[in-house]
Formats: sequence, C-alpha cells, structure tokens
Amino acid sequence: MARRGQQLVLDLATRPALGRADFFVSPANRLALAQLDTWPDWPEGRLAVTGPAGSGKTHLAHVWAAGSGARILPARDLPAIDLARLPANAALAVEDADRLAGLGPAPRREAEEALFHIANRLAAGGGWLMVSGRRAPAQWDLALPDLASRLGAAPVARLEPPDDALLAAVLVKLFTDRQLPVAPDLVSYLVARMDRSFVAAESLVARLDAAGLERRRRITRSLAAEILRERG
Repeated sequence: MARRGQQLVLDLATRPALGRADFFVSPANRLALAQLDTWPDWPEGRLAVTGPAGSGKTHLAHVWAAGSGARILPARDLPAIDLARLPANAALAVEDADRLAGLGPAPRREAEEALFHIANRLAAGGGWLMVSGRRAPAQWDLALPDLASRLGAAPVARLEPPDDALLAAVLVKLFTDRQLPVAPDLVSYLVARMDRSFVAAESLVARLDAAGLERRRRITRSLAAEILRERG
C-alpha cells in the first residue's frame, strides 16, 4: 500500500519518437547514418547496423523505413513470413538477428532458414535487407554456413557508445517521450554522474519518472541526487 504523500505508480508504456528529426547526430553515429543514407545503393542491397543495446538501431531502422517503405520485423518472427507473398524487390529490416542462437534448436533452424531464403529472394529481385545486432554479422553464432557467409559480407554501419552530447540528447529524448519537462542543468548533472550507456539512460529516466510520481515531486537535481544515491 502506498504511504501517505505517495502516489500509486502505473507502469504505462511510452511511445518513443522515431522520426529522422528526432535522431540526434553526433560523432558516435554520424558514419552509421551516412552509410544508411547511401540507400538504395547498398552493395548487394544489404546493410548490417550494429551497436550496444539502446544505441539507436531501432531508430535507424525506422528512419530507413520512412524513406524506403521497409517492413520492420523482429528476427524471432522470421518463420511467419510467407516467402511466396514477399515481393522480390521489397525492403525489409530484421531486428536483433544476432539473437537467433538463443531461440532453441528448432526455432533457430526455422528462423535462419527463413532469413537465408529471404536474403536470396531480395538479392535476386533487387530488394534490400537490413539486419541489426550488437556485433557485426561475422561474429554472430549462426548455424547455417551459407547464411553466415551472406550476412558476413554485408557492409557494417557501427553505432558507437555515446559521447557527452549524444548522451545528453538521448536523455532529453527519453524525458520528452514520457512528456516530462526537464531543465538543461539537470541533464548536464545526470550526464556527469550516470553510467555511460544508453541502457543506463533508459533505466535512469524510468526511475526518475516513477520516483516523481510516487513522491509527488518534480524531477529536479535534488530528486536526481536521491535516485543516483539509491543506485549505489
């Protein structure tokens, strides 16, 4: 039961802004965005987007989809694709393709075979395939050698860990996605003290949002200091 002065916190989903105008460009992602923008002239119609969790891979996929009409699909859903109904000149983004090894033997085999046939169909028909993962495809644990060979030859657009400017922009975006107004000095305060990763930024903003609601307080440096101390 909530104590007096506290508010019940509901775990409501937020809707992130994933347009191109919402993608903050910094030295950490500038080269990856430039590679994305070479579409439709990707070598053999393929591109692998890689980077740490939360680094913007999904955002880049949505940026590309907005311009290309691409369909975005989680890798685990690959077996559900009806290959006969997939246009040979389609554009498809497959997210988290590096995690197929964790699906279990049968689902992994089905997903890898589906991705192999999709890659071949799109290559033959002049379509385009984007795959994403935390590391380059050459480092993925793929059981199907022909699939490993095809994806391993794809150009890699690498999203690097965030610099200060990018981390600040990510924090602002995460607060904005939750419709939380924050002062610039609070963002600078957080950047100087938080763990330096995109995952940490997402976690910190979620904790600040929950704490502000629970304690019925604005998100200030004082509240941020409390939350950061609780983390340690």
